[in-house]
Amino acid sequence: MSSEDSKLYLLLISIHGLIRGHDLELGRDADTGGQTLYVVELARALGERDDVARVDLVTRRVVDPAVSEDYARREEPLNEKVRIVRIDAGPDGYIPKEELWDHLDSFTDNLVEWIGAQDRVPDAVHSHYADAGYVGVLLANLVAVPLVHTGHSLGRDKRKLLLAKGLSSEEIEATYNMARRIHAEEQVLANADLVITSTNNEIEEQYSLYNYYDPACMAVIPPGTDLKRYRPPREGEVFDYAKRLEPFLRDPGKPLVMALSRPDERKNIPILLEAFGGSSELCDAANLLIIAGNRDDLRDLDASAQDVLTQLLVLVDAHDLWGSVAVPKRHRGDEIPDVYRAVSAGGGLFVNPALTEPFGLTLLEAAASGLPLVATENGGPVDIISNCGNGILVDPLDAEAVAAALLQLLKDQEAWQEASRNGLAGVRKHYTWQAHAQSYVDKLRQLTGKRRKEPVAWPAVRAARYRDRAIVSDIDQTLLGDPEALQQFADTLRRNRKRLAFGIATGRRIDSALAIVKKHNLPAPDVLISALGTRIHYGSALTEDSFWADHVDYDWNHDRVRRALDDLPGLKLQPRTRRSRLKVSYFYDAEKAPSVEEITTRLHQQELTANVLLSFGQFLDVVPSRASKGQALRYVALRLDVPLEHILVAGGSGADEDMMRGNTLAVVVANRHHEELSALVDLDRVYFSDRAGAAGLLDAIDHYAFLDGSGAAAG
Repeated sequence: MSSEDSKLYLLLISIHGLIRGHDLELGRDADTGGQTLYVVELARALGERDDVARVDLVTRRVVDPAVSEDYARREEPLNEKVRIVRIDAGPDGYIPKEELWDHLDSFTDNLVEWIGAQDRVPDAVHSHYADAGYVGVLLANLVAVPLVHTGHSLGRDKRKLLLAKGLSSEEIEATYNMARRIHAEEQVLANADLVITSTNNEIEEQYSLYNYYDPACMAVIPPGTDLKRYRPPREGEVFDYAKRLEPFLRDPGKPLVMALSRPDERKNIPILLEAFGGSSELCDAANLLIIAGNRDDLRDLDASAQDVLTQLLVLVDAHDLWGSVAVPKRHRGDEIPDVYRAVSAGGGLFVNPALTEPFGLTLLEAAASGLPLVATENGGPVDIISNCGNGILVDPLDAEAVAAALLQLLKDQEAWQEASRNGLAGVRKHYTWQAHAQSYVDKLRQLTGKRRKEPVAWPAVRAARYRDRAIVSDIDQTLLGDPEALQQFADTLRRNRKRLAFGIATGRRIDSALAIVKKHNLPAPDVLISALGTRIHYGSALTEDSFWADHVDYDWNHDRVRRALDDLPGLKLQPRTRRSRLKVSYFYDAEKAPSVEEITTRLHQQELTANVLLSFGQFLDVVPSRASKGQALRYVALRLDVPLEHILVAGGSGADEDMMRGNTLAVVVANRHHEELSALVDLDRVYFSDRAGAAGLLDAIDHYAFLDGSGAAAG
């Protein structure tokens, strides 16, 4: 191995929001906050290290006239070793993260294709937030490298706070797509080799809410701040920022209490107006500066931001705070360091009253600028203020407590000076990106030194090498049911054998599947994915893929799964002929048995990683977390070197769903189970045929013009 090969190649994934290497639009909306700054700074810091060869920060490509053309660039170099890579997924336009879930499989497929074109596979994948975690689990399993994850914020914690604010479960689900987010987070925790958090509080108070909570796999590595950019004011340094606030303030010479965040209800900015409105002493001592994103016209903002900013204006009026509060319409990212310094030079404070703050990069920026802090007692500020001794923690729902803490620091100059000095020293000691990168690489070396087994090169069977497309179908309630159509389909396969590979993906065991093939005189499959993706065989010789068998066996414990589920009501073990070492199968009685979600939760609570699949409303199967029809199909596509866009998949039950998401062309036949695939109805690349069995598959071949021309077309 060359010295260059021994250096790490790291792939960071952060999908939502707007990410670029300059002038980050922090606070533009709920998706463009501290996470975007974190991932860019992390990538840069890692790229400065001699033991890192390359860092790719992968995000979603956005082509939208409403945002900068920067976000449409496919690649953007940050330095000679670091770049931003933008991957297509879903619509061209910019959409909120809650609407991204249906496009994450496509993002994954496009990212896998991109990795396949690189000269090296990453040594580790690092996902950021739940959406990237969903992608990270699939990607790390497919390329067999360690998965690192940073949550940034967590769905269960957010849901708890939203319920406390009076929102109903139905409102939360409709707005935030919370069930899918929490499920993705559970899957990440079940599969991640390392979870990086910013604080101990994050581990103890937030991750502990999850079923697959395992603190042994978690490490606290606080993020850093750029000490070249954020520094205290120099003696005699003059700032003109106060003049820009004169239109807002009667007495602009007072110290400023500064808050900086996006206009998001979780940031709890209105409590500051309640604090000022309830304390004439605080109003006499200071002015309030709220920098809450950018706006040209309040009416053009999204509904959530409109609500927050409207509430601010209503409270200013209700408490008659005109002349004491500044809420500027615009700011540039490059001027924020000067704003911090101006507030510091004037004897002001920085305040963060968020309901909960996963970490709080703005707290570090303010502290590095010499500002004392008043911050929420929920989340990251607990560690920051504990480490630095530079401020006061408060209950973010107690306006009187917030006012008292602000006054304590504003009126006691010795306390202000001590907090300022402590913050400067504490940030240098605990919160630099260089220190973060050192701890990060040390942890990664422990993982990459125990690499998962590498996939061996598999030579495709000779006939398959010249095929540019494939059809992969389930058997039961997909191919079967219409004997005449089935023979028409078989004839279609035989006529196109030179260019068309045929695959079967079934929950049946291999012997049972082959018996069906023989009984109905179907062509022998080129690929047979059996037992719900736990086994893969190739060609007429039925050569088993030994790597896949070892790969899916990772962290699987058949006997413990049996012990966890055998005693549940409504579950009856299927005959031994329908089970295998890598598949536990039950008959499922929906009237008596727990839901699939409850069964998954039971497994997670016992620290078992697995996929739970329900088919036709009556068959429940549990397989290893790395096994499913969809994961096996994508692995096979790489082996056959057939693009997913040229693979037509057919299915009719819930076990087929992950095959049908993403870049494959898919058909759901008419004799499907009526509920299990309903979530796919709005996806462009999924065709719902009104014909049953093999007739539905023939219908899809015509719909997609799948065998016409040189390429398959999405319908």
